[in-house]
Amino acid sequence: MFEKLTAMLAERFDVEKEKITAETRIMEDLGADSLDIVDMLMTLEDDYNITIPEETAQKMKTVGDVADFLEKNVK
Repeated sequence: MFEKLTAMLAERFDVEKEKITAETRIMEDLGADSLDIVDMLMTLEDDYNITIPEETAQKMKTVGDVADFLEKNVK
């Protein structure tokens, strides 16, 4: 799950995949803005056929936060 997520983020934000860790902050380190975040979350929802609640999405600050959510909620 983490590998797939880092590959998607690396492509989306034009960053080397190897530089993305669980501690990588999505906005600060990858340069994402609020529209990037919404687009990323919508892509994840479509790809994994899940719903990410707004209050949960607001708490996701790092790549690890997103990966943890996916691992717990994707069957």
